[in-house]
Amino acid sequence: MSTDPLPAWKAELDAIVGSRHGGQIATLARRLVDLDHRFPNIAEIAYQLAWTLDNLGKPADAVPHYERAVALGLPPNELSGALIGLGNCLRLTGAAPRAVELLESGKRQFPDHREFDLFLSLALHDAGRSADAVRLLIETVLETTEDPGLAAYQRSLRFHAGKL
Repeated sequence: MSTDPLPAWKAELDAIVGSRHGGQIATLARRLVDLDHRFPNIAEIAYQLAWTLDNLGKPADAVPHYERAVALGLPPNELSGALIGLGNCLRLTGAAPRAVELLESGKRQFPDHREFDLFLSLALHDAGRSADAVRLLIETVLETTEDPGLAAYQRSLRFHAGKL
C-alpha cells in the first residue's frame, strides 16, 4: 500500500500553527502571509491566516481570507469555524445584515454546533433585531442548560421570549 507524500506546504503550515502557543502571533501572521503568497489556492492556509488576523483584532483584514478559504473548500470542522469567524468579522466591520445571513446559513449547515446561535445573536443585535437576538439567546440557554432553576421556569421563559 503506497502512501502519498504530504503537500509541500503542509509541514510548514503545521509548524506555524503548532507554534501559536508561544504567544508570538504577530510573527506567525507574517509567516502565514508568506506561505499564503507561495501557495495562494490552499484553503487551509487562507483559513489559518484569517483566524490569525482575526485574533490580532484585524477583522477587516481577516474577511477576504475567510471568504477565500470558504470558497476554496474546507473540511467540515474547519468550515464551521471559518463561517463563525467570517460572520463575526463581518459583524465587527459593520456588515451585520450579511453576517446574519451567513450565520443563519452556517446554523442550517451545522445544526448541532450551538456556537452559531450565540454569534448569530450578536449579529442580530447589531443588525437592529434585538428582540430576535434575545429570543435566540433565551432559547439557546434553555436548550443547553441543566440548571434546575432555569428548568423550573422554562415554560414561562419560553412564553415571554415568544412575546418579544
